[in-house]
Amino acid sequence: MSKSHPPVFVSSETARSVFLWKDAIRALQAVYSQPIPSQSTPPRSVAAVGKTWLRTLSAVPVTGRYYGAKVMGAAMGSAKPGVEYVIVLFDRETSRIAGLVDGALVTGYRTAATSAAALDRLSPQGPARLAVLGSGLEASMHVRAVASVRELTEVVVFSPTPEKRAAFAEAVTRDLGVPARGAASGHEAVDGADLVLCAARSRDELPILYGNWLKPEATIVSIGSTVPSQREIDASVVARSDIIVCDMLEEVMEETGDMLAAKEAGIAFHDKSFSLVDLMSGKLEDKLRGARTRMFKSVGGGLQDIVVAELILTRALEQGLTTPLPIEFDNKSI
Repeated sequence: MSKSHPPVFVSSETARSVFLWKDAIRALQAVYSQPIPSQSTPPRSVAAVGKTWLRTLSAVPVTGRYYGAKVMGAAMGSAKPGVEYVIVLFDRETSRIAGLVDGALVTGYRTAATSAAALDRLSPQGPARLAVLGSGLEASMHVRAVASVRELTEVVVFSPTPEKRAAFAEAVTRDLGVPARGAASGHEAVDGADLVLCAARSRDELPILYGNWLKPEATIVSIGSTVPSQREIDASVVARSDIIVCDMLEEVMEETGDMLAAKEAGIAFHDKSFSLVDLMSGKLEDKLRGARTRMFKSVGGGLQDIVVAELILTRALEQGLTTPLPIEFDNKSI
């Protein structure tokens, strides 16, 4: 363990400079390979009045030096509405606040790294063609995360704006050296793909992926439906999937629009849905051998935020890239 230190701030710029996909993926695989007490990573909480809301995701990892919470808020009725994120990390050795980490990039990093950690255990080994539905920051991060665990032979992207998908494909080829191109429709992008990433629910909340588009033995990652009002995948995708792994099992099954729609359509999925711990611990090996279509569905969790933020804070401290805070928090004895 490194020695204790006064509280520091880690900017998104610093987070970007020290973050490594493989380290984050390995750390998440290690954390989820052991039992996780439910009280260590409770469901997210949301406080709201009108268009003003505050969301909190907290976690105390079983191992590691830091524990804490991510807090994000927005006043949508303000003159310039936007969302800011901060991750507060407490030091397990001193019980004091160790750092404040800008959570904007961390949120994208942890989501993509968790998806790649799951996909690495879910999908067959070997080269793969990746279809991407969406061209935003989450989609971009996911391609880079997936490329760190699989050799990608081609990336095909669809998003509604031709210019955005063309720019996305160009960036993938430039940054990763992987052939990439845009597709005129989601169906065209998904056709023949080994891996399918859904990272952009539609504005009108209609599904963007259908089961009959998928090749046999495809692996799907879906991250865009995290609350009851949101839709991303059609119920036919849930029906087609032989195994569904969820990062927050109860939240995914009971609180996402995709799974609620599947339930309403009469599709049974509880008996084929499993936790990320089940996957990482090896409990699903027999089921995976018999599964053709596999899916990872994610809503995100505080444990992922804290694990990735700890990596970033630790490396930033080692490289002298943190900003000391000219403050001292009052410490009350317990």
